[in-house]
Amino acid sequence: MSTNHLKLTSNFISSMPSGKDPRFTSSLKKYPNSSFFSVCGSGYCNVLQYLNVVTPEVIGELVNFKCDLNKPYPPLSANYAVTLDGFVYHDKNNEGFHQGGYEFFKAILKKNTSLVSGSTYLSKSNNFGNDSIRLVTSTSLLSNIRSYSSTTTTDVTAELIKKDLTSNIDYTATIPLNGNIPNTITEKLGKNLHLTTDHPLNLIKKKIQHHFAQQKDGPAFKFYDEFSPRVTSKQNFDELLFPKNHVGRSANDTYYYSRDQLLRTHTSAHQTHLLRDSQRAFLVTGDVYRRDTIDSVHYPIFHQMEGVRTFTPAELAKLAPNSAKLEYNSATNYYEDAEYKNNEEVKLVEAHLKKSLEDMIRDVIGHPDMQIRWINAYFPFTSPSWEMEILFQDKWLEVLGCGVVHPSIMTNCGLIDSRGWAFGLGLERLAMILFEIPDIRLFWTQDSRFHNQFRGVDKNPKELTHIDIKNVKFQSYSKYPSCFKDMTFWLPTEGFHENSYYEFLRSIGGDLIENVEMIDQFKHPKNGKTSQCYRIHYRSMERNLTNEEIDKIQTEIRSKIEKHLNVQLR
Repeated sequence: MSTNHLKLTSNFISSMPSGKDPRFTSSLKKYPNSSFFSVCGSGYCNVLQYLNVVTPEVIGELVNFKCDLNKPYPPLSANYAVTLDGFVYHDKNNEGFHQGGYEFFKAILKKNTSLVSGSTYLSKSNNFGNDSIRLVTSTSLLSNIRSYSSTTTTDVTAELIKKDLTSNIDYTATIPLNGNIPNTITEKLGKNLHLTTDHPLNLIKKKIQHHFAQQKDGPAFKFYDEFSPRVTSKQNFDELLFPKNHVGRSANDTYYYSRDQLLRTHTSAHQTHLLRDSQRAFLVTGDVYRRDTIDSVHYPIFHQMEGVRTFTPAELAKLAPNSAKLEYNSATNYYEDAEYKNNEEVKLVEAHLKKSLEDMIRDVIGHPDMQIRWINAYFPFTSPSWEMEILFQDKWLEVLGCGVVHPSIMTNCGLIDSRGWAFGLGLERLAMILFEIPDIRLFWTQDSRFHNQFRGVDKNPKELTHIDIKNVKFQSYSKYPSCFKDMTFWLPTEGFHENSYYEFLRSIGGDLIENVEMIDQFKHPKNGKTSQCYRIHYRSMERNLTNEEIDKIQTEIRSKIEKHLNVQLR
């Protein structure tokens, strides 16, 4: 096996934000001869990738790589870089040290001419508050690629990201006629955790609502908490400008009742009908649904808040009297058009948006001097778009996404001469940060040891008043050990998707499954078949699990998986 490794250069290190991080610097000193480091930034895994020399073996190494700033990883070795195919998580952030890897994997995808459908895809959360771009690559497309060098940092434009999130597949034609919603999802419909008194999600929701209720510089905000999660594809996708080939429409990502009805993937699904109803400032909170991985921060159901504020032509004329009026043109690419993005009205809305959200997050968290930074992003329904990151306990954390509402949406809602901004955030994400809740499954527990810790924090549960959460921290009560079981199988020629595997596991193991990780991949040199090994971690947050109990679940999984997913157990 080749021992060529990822290379770092001093110029690149000095040019990126993490190069100034003392923990990163200490890691370099600790491993002066290393050729690879992973540095934690926002979200999942930001792999430091300044790639001068690369081989299929090295690419294969980047598999579900989790990183921890406090645990610097040793350099790659030939024995370590053994996986030939695998998931590569990479932050979509367009700042310096993310860029080399992002551009590299785009270049790889462009070389792909023969990948089997389903074995390689590009996916991204289809709403505000997303985590990361996810690429699945195969060494079959890397066989002729031996080197890639990047000497400059170029911008990841919205248009480039948009192209990467689409394919030649019309996902609307692949939706199962009878839907794909399992009982594990339907049995949780109507739980409405965000409306449950003393629930931490309710506390976060009310704190944000209280903040916006105090705003006096425009129309009063209205709050909507009880819209049904069942919406149409038109509401969830079409009216928000998702193309038919956007991966967010895939049945691998979205729960469908039918081709026209689905469980909303974001509360933005209610944006257009409220705008048409002449609502000028509003917050929409509710449960949203997405097929996803199994770990401590992902769950197929979570809760989201969407916020919108619009500006009438009269307001815009008063605030930006010298702004050039831009006539709406359906042929204009508003994701890239410089004249539009630099227009005084758009800049005004951008400034108002950022100040409003900075004030909100500082108020909710209770740190008036909190450091905040803005990262350029892409969402189909806003342009320009950003993600907000906060420096919390010495770590940059992504907390929300936002942008100026796309002119096509404003026009389609009868607001052709108006402008607006919108944001979206996940309540679980913020609650886990503020209350130090370690596992997303806890939000669904019925254990009084969890709920008693939040009881009485809201002194006036029937009113929208200030809630002091500054000293409210979750105290862990679960000391129960985890156990794991490994499962290895050959993949079918086509049609396998990891989200289907996770969904299958949840249908049998439920919330007793704490985490699932792929720990090995192997491609048979003769028949070309791919084998994957997954480690399934079991742990109850409420009690000890017995070996007999876990063995029973594992036996049922093994007895059904071949028929359900068309895989072959090894």
